[in-house]
Parts: sequence; C-alpha cells; structure tokens
Amino acid sequence: MTEHAPHAPQALDIAIIGMAARFPGADSVEQFWTNVRDGVESIRRLTDEQLLAAGVDAGSLDDPDYVKACPVLDDIDKFDAAFFGLSARDASVMDPAHRIFLEVAWKAFEDAGYTALPEEGAVGVFAAAGAPLYMMQNLQTNPDLMRSMGEFLVRHTGNDMNFLATRVSYEMDLRGPSLNVQTACSSSLVSVHLACQSLARGECTMALAGGSTVLIPQAQGYHFKEGEILSPDGHCRPFDAKSAGTVFGSGAGAVILKRLSDALDDGDTIHAVIRGSAINNDGAVKVSYLAPGVEGQAAVIASALKAADISADSISYVETHGTGTLVGDPIEVEALNEAFRTRTRRRNFCGIGSVKSNIGHLGEAAGAASLIKAVMALKNRQLPPSLGFEAPNPAIDFANSPFYVNARLTPWIAEGQRRCGVTALGAGGTNCHLILEEAPAPLAGEGERSQQLFVLSAKSRTALDAASRNLADMIEANPSIDLADVAYTMALGRRAMPHRRVIAAGAAADAIRLLRGEDAKRVATGVAGDQRLKTVFMFPGGGAQYASMGRELYDLEDVYRDAIDACMDIINPALGIDLRTLMYPQVADREAATRTLERPSLTLPSLFATEYALAQLFQSWGATPQALIGHSVGEYAAACVAGVVTLEDALKLVMMRGRLFEVVQRGGMLSVQLSESELRALMPKALDIAAVNAPDLTVASGPVAAIAELQSILAAREIESTPVHIDVAAHSSMLDPVLDQFRELCRTISFKPPQIPFVSNVTGKWITAEQATSPDYWVAHLRSTVRFADGLATLRELGDVALLEIGPGRTLSMLARAQAEAFQNAFSSLRHPQESASDLAFALT
Repeated sequence: MTEHAPHAPQALDIAIIGMAARFPGADSVEQFWTNVRDGVESIRRLTDEQLLAAGVDAGSLDDPDYVKACPVLDDIDKFDAAFFGLSARDASVMDPAHRIFLEVAWKAFEDAGYTALPEEGAVGVFAAAGAPLYMMQNLQTNPDLMRSMGEFLVRHTGNDMNFLATRVSYEMDLRGPSLNVQTACSSSLVSVHLACQSLARGECTMALAGGSTVLIPQAQGYHFKEGEILSPDGHCRPFDAKSAGTVFGSGAGAVILKRLSDALDDGDTIHAVIRGSAINNDGAVKVSYLAPGVEGQAAVIASALKAADISADSISYVETHGTGTLVGDPIEVEALNEAFRTRTRRRNFCGIGSVKSNIGHLGEAAGAASLIKAVMALKNRQLPPSLGFEAPNPAIDFANSPFYVNARLTPWIAEGQRRCGVTALGAGGTNCHLILEEAPAPLAGEGERSQQLFVLSAKSRTALDAASRNLADMIEANPSIDLADVAYTMALGRRAMPHRRVIAAGAAADAIRLLRGEDAKRVATGVAGDQRLKTVFMFPGGGAQYASMGRELYDLEDVYRDAIDACMDIINPALGIDLRTLMYPQVADREAATRTLERPSLTLPSLFATEYALAQLFQSWGATPQALIGHSVGEYAAACVAGVVTLEDALKLVMMRGRLFEVVQRGGMLSVQLSESELRALMPKALDIAAVNAPDLTVASGPVAAIAELQSILAAREIESTPVHIDVAAHSSMLDPVLDQFRELCRTISFKPPQIPFVSNVTGKWITAEQATSPDYWVAHLRSTVRFADGLATLRELGDVALLEIGPGRTLSMLARAQAEAFQNAFSSLRHPQESASDLAFALT
C-alpha cells in the first residue's frame, strides 16, 4: 500500500485511482500511452482484400469518395462469457460494446486494487454506450433469433443503451448508484462529472465512470460527403489549416474514482486528481441543433475553473474535443480564449491537443479516451504530440491566444503543480469540462518484510498459469516496483476465485522464478471448494517446543515481537530470568537451550508465548478464526484468544501448571497405534489414557515402570508405539496430589464466556459458557483425557474448514490428516526444528 504526502483537498477533490481501456491499436492503458507518446496514428489503412473480406462491395472500392481507413478495434468477437457467468447464447446476443465494457470495468477495479465487493462500500457506475448497431445490423436481421428469443429479451440482454451501467452493477454486485449517461460525444466525460458529484454527496464510496462504443461492421471504410464531419482522407488534423473532418471508431475506457481524502487515508495509488468539473448546454445560442456554440463552451470552462478554485494561468495544457473540422476547431479555441482571457493576460503558455488525431472519434467513449490520455501525460510529465498539425487553421488566431498546439513530444514543465483541462462536447450541445491536477507525491514506505506473500486466483488452471506469467512479466518489466505493494494488492485487491496459487519470495528475481514455475516445491497451488472455508486455529501442547522457534518472526515482525514481549513482561519476573535467552539462543548455545527448555516450568510458558504471538500475527494478516481448538496446554492459548482469560491470567495458569509438573513424581507417556478401547484392554491398571488423538492413535500416561511394562506387551504383539519425550505423566492419576493447588489458583481467575467458539479437550464438544467460566472445568482439564479426535469430529459441524496449526511443528496438522476421514486442508505455520526454511516464508506460505 502506497502512502502519500499531506494534501489539503477541496470539497470536490476526487482521486482517479484506477484506469482501464481498449482503444484502436491498444488493449491496455500502457499501450495506449506508448502510442500517444510516440505519435502513433492508429487509424488503419485498409487494403482492398481486407475490405472485401469485411463485406465491402466491389463498387465502393472504385468510388473515389470511398475512404479506405478505419480506427479498428481488434478482437471485438472475443469475450470470456464463462468468466462473467454468461451462457454462450446470451453472450452472442450481447452488443460487443457491452461485452468489452464489462471486461474494461473489471480491469479498472483490478488496476485500482479493489474487489469492489459490497464490504468495500457502495460502488457507483456511471457509463455511456453507443447506438445499438449490433442489434440493428446483426440481430434484427436474423428473424429466427428474434422470433425464438423475443425483441424484449434481445434488447434487455445487453443491447439497449439503457442497460450498460446496470449490467456492470449486476455482474459485479455493485450497489451504489447505477446510471446510463447519454449526451452523445460528451457522454463518458459527463459520466465522470456525475460520478464526482455522487461521491461528493456521499451516495457512494467509489465509482466507475466511462463509456463504450463499437461500430458494426468493423474494418470498413466510409463514403466521404462534402459538408459532413467525416475526413476526406482518413486523417484527423485538429487545428491545422488542412482540417477537414474526423474519423469515427470504436473503443472503451473507464476510470475508478474516490474522494481524495479517502484515497489518501487508504493509501491508494493516485493517478491524478480531479479538482473540479462542470456541464451545461448551448441551448439555442448557436447556428443549428448540431452546430457547436462559443458561448456555452466558454461558460462550461469558466464554471469548471470556478469549481476547481484555481487561476486559469495555472493550467498548462488542455486536452480538447478537437474533431479536426474547419468550423468546430475555431469555435472551440475561441471558447477557450473567452474563458481564459478574463482571467489571464499571458499568451501562448498553454498547450492544446486532441487524441482524435491518434485514434479518431470514439463517440460516447471519446471523453474517456481524452481523460486517460491527460492523466497519463500528468503521470509521465510529458506533453504528447497532437498529430497532423503543420500550419494553424486560418480562422484561429493563436498568436494572440493563451494557447499553442503541442505538435511534438515535450517535457511538461509548469510553474507549481501541473494542471490541465479536458473538454468533451456532445452533438446537441451538452458540454463538459474537467480540471485535472497531478497526484500528490507519494511518501516513502515504512519498510517491508523480508518475505512477501503473493496470492493469485483464477477461474481455471490455464488462466491461473497465465496470471502467474503476467505477474512475473510485470515485475520483471518494472525493476523498481515495491513488492510489498504488489503482494498487498494481489491479496486484498483481487476477488477470490476457485483456482489458487501462493508463493513467498523475498526478492523480485525469486518471485519471477517461482511465478514461472521454476521451483514447484515452493509454490502452493490448489482448487478451493464452492463454499468459503472456515478458518480454525489449532494450538499444540507440550513437546512441540524447540529453541529458536519463531526466531525470525521475532526479529522481523513487529506484531509478533510485541506479543512475545508482552508475555515476557509477565513471565520473566516470575521466573527470575529472561526466557527469551532460551527461546532465541545464539547458534552455539542452541542445543543446550533446547535441553533446558524441556523443564515444564520453562517449556509451557515459552510454548504459550509462541502460540499467542502467532495467533496475533495471523490475525493481523487477516486470518480471522471462526473457531479454535487446543491440545492439552494448547487449550489455554485458545481460551486466551477467545477472551475467556486475560493474557496475564492465562500465563498464571500456564506457569502454575509447569511448576506443578516439576513437583509430582516422575512419569512417562507412550503414543500407541491402537484405538482407546484396544489400548485399555492391554495396558497395566496403573496407567491412564492421556489423549485420544485419532481412531487408532492413543496416548497412555503413568508411572515409568508401568510405561515400560506396556512397551514390552506391545512389542510382543508387534504393535508400534512411540515414547513421548516428557518426564511427566500428564492427564493421569499421578497429578491427583496437585489438583487442589491448581483449583485454588483457578478460583482467583475471572473467567468470561468465550467470544470465539472453541472445542473442549474434556468433552470433545463445543465448550459451553458454564464450562469455560467454571474453575472446576479447568481442574478437570488438567487431569482428564484429551479427546482431540472427538474435538476434530465436532469441527466438521462447521462444514469445510481450513485447520491452521498455531504453534511450532506439525503434530496437530498430521493428526488432522490421520483421522478416519482425513482433513484435506490442515496446515502448519511454524517450521519443524529439522526444517531449514525461513520462518517468515514458511508462515506466509
């Protein structure tokens, strides 16, 4: 997440935080800017063969007035219907302009780093569509289709201009205002203006604004007629003496808007700031209905400057409507002159240009193209060339004007902040002008962790692989990119889809390699179920600890370190030593520290502190548990996280437990691959069942001699058993002498009902408020059998779960997979002592 410098936003200051586009010659904003910057004309010259293939009759090819040029929009027939949950039939009936706008809208939100789901607030849509040419020329000429589907459904499925914005709102579950805006050629810029107003009024927290139009058929020329707006040679030359008309094309563009104050608070990437905007209409003060008018255009520019509360001479560029007509261009410049001359006497300080010289006139999407060009110019601090300008239109007096035509690529040099205007003029007289300002300078980040977690998801494995390659290519192409920002956006700014992949990487080169599949062992890929998994934290018991557990997390993660230190502030005065010296020893002292940590009075508090810190860390990362389960002493950590006991009280219980273990008679424990009933039938009477961990995995506990006797019995029957490396017979009758002492402590504790459900070791069922708050329950917990297998069975009531072992090693996750019906999603979060992985990379992955 990027932070930005302080800024005093005006009441209507709106941040542009995301952009996406499909324009002639460009399928992305980046390619569009490259073309515009480099002076590329994307109005394509068409050969006779191409025209014939596109359905042009041979007679037109011989007509001297037939212009063989078109701003072609590629791949209008390609649409991922399944991605949006549309049937092939519905997609085939939908206007390509509507299909493309759906894709552009999705990409714009991804560019902004937002899912746009309801939990992010109300999201508005303000969008404009071109005439439904696809329906008129392709669908209505198919009587079978019209008869079988019906004209009403054909229109409403996605053809009528009334349904562009609401279709996006429906498909993406956007619940703010959803308006279709139709003001002809100014539509998409008017959409931006209306979105800004809606944001300022608080109707939505974020807004998508833009437009889309697709001319059908594509890749065809047109017949030039004298007196019309079309260019005689397929070139658009705004403000030039040879200006003779424009060329119409297809495209779609959209921006994501947010109140500037909110964008700054949220650390959004801000592409530019909208300082003010205005709309009006010419009324009848012009030659004819379709003619432009100076008075209306001048008034809307003046209104926008007033709304922005800035001086005209602080504007150093205007992206004009600029259709390249002999009459329209002089009127537009004269309107600019009138608006500026009353506010400044300076001359030739403000460049003007028109993107129509690059891509033609995109009708309802023209304003979006102009806006995106201006934003990219601000971001890159470059004024791109307006093409085709050699000598000024004789009706324009640039010498005595504040303006000049920017005909070549130049650095954008300005006194103070860079600002520009953007104009869009609609046939019929609805004018729109918008004032842009460059984004506040970003502040340096607060530093980042040594490892970043990259989360990717897609609707198919093929798409997931493609997304991984695309991300690798993006990181490679931008060596200075902040990996922390990338990881943050991928994790929280993308909608979750079934096919998932996660990697942890500390450097760009490592991330690129893993994303390209060059080390499969370090990449986790899988398919999520239809239901969202419920997260369960599992806290292991004694025996899982080891020296240096979580050392890297303590060194690198503030949340983890603060949690450990909070525990130490309670533990160390009671122990008379700094337990951290044993938990995080020097390499040479690690073996000795591990042996020392085997003392229960040290083992249990060090284990609890680690589990508590891990829980705080994972919750800070957004892993919120819906339920908890502990194993033996691990239930204290569960109770603390659930709010049953305070951190201080939990540690009192843990430390007392550790001290009592050291005063009871020495005992032993044995893990046996038998069911509880089978083990009871074989073991000596002096032993107790300490834990039932799986249907065929049970732990016996008791005197050392009785444990040895059981080992002999099992060996004679060739039954596998494993000693538990602990000198205490936990959960056995050997603890009976100390239970009253423990009860006395429990009676001093103020237990509270759990705020997060957790499973009881004693019953194997959900703990009740009465049990959780009863001192006698916690005494029984110390003495009774740990019914962990029953507890795991109880967790199945939640449906599909993801079990995350919050503690060192992998004991509990292995037990979860050892059940009669194995848990498929059981993960450890802190490496086993025999593993050499980075603690942070392990936890993130």
